[in-house]
Amino acid sequence: MSRRTVLLAGLAGLGGLAGSVPLGGCARVRQLVGDEGPAGVIPDVPEGEVRLERVSSAARGRTVGFFTAVPDGFGRGSGLPVCLVLHGASATTADFQQFGFGRFLTAAVRAGVPPFVLAGADGGRTFWEGGPGDDPQRMLREEIPAWCADRGYDATRLGGYGWSMGGYGVLRMAQTWPVGGTSALRVVAALSPAVREGDAVFSDVQRLSGDRVGLWCGRSDSLYPAVRALAERVPGGAAVAAFDLGKHTRRYWDRITPEAFRLVGERLAGSA
Repeated sequence: MSRRTVLLAGLAGLGGLAGSVPLGGCARVRQLVGDEGPAGVIPDVPEGEVRLERVSSAARGRTVGFFTAVPDGFGRGSGLPVCLVLHGASATTADFQQFGFGRFLTAAVRAGVPPFVLAGADGGRTFWEGGPGDDPQRMLREEIPAWCADRGYDATRLGGYGWSMGGYGVLRMAQTWPVGGTSALRVVAALSPAVREGDAVFSDVQRLSGDRVGLWCGRSDSLYPAVRALAERVPGGAAVAAFDLGKHTRRYWDRITPEAFRLVGERLAGSA
């Protein structure tokens, strides 16, 4: 088995355990639960316009799910900037509504974050890198912005949000999509990114602009040492490098998402 296959299997297993608690009363089990910190909560607010469509992706050579969310009170999102959402190994766009992304978005805007829309498509399980006849990076760079422009969003102002495998994906996208000497993405929020020292994200770390990067990872996550090492190597230092209690679960990502959406909204509303 390849290293990537092993890592994908592990990440999928971790995702499947999100929110679960092992049975038993031993001290070790109690300690692991305590290490998670408080659980994040999906906000009790309207989700606005949330849509899940099926679209044809020439880049991926197949039909994919395409999810969009507009904050409540902003109609169909005309003129709003876009945050691309990259899923982890155990998820697809079919999960995004139940993950509460539309509600997190509305709550962020009601808390004063400049409005933006979310847009995400199915990227498979190849760390957003693809293979023969399957190019999810081209789908992200070319097709999704076009789909967003067709729906009236401002696809010239783009950011990225991803967790686990998707966290790796947004960092890689920031490194490989330069415009005018810097990334086309104004901001990337990477939650528990599935990075490893020596991988492509580490090898090309100098291509990241620290002021555009937010990194979060729970200290009880097996990825924590690598994410922390990456944060220390990002040129100029990451705009956010936050390491709190938490594991590789939605319980943690739900707690971090409001902070990540604040960073995304503020940077998308900026002048550069």
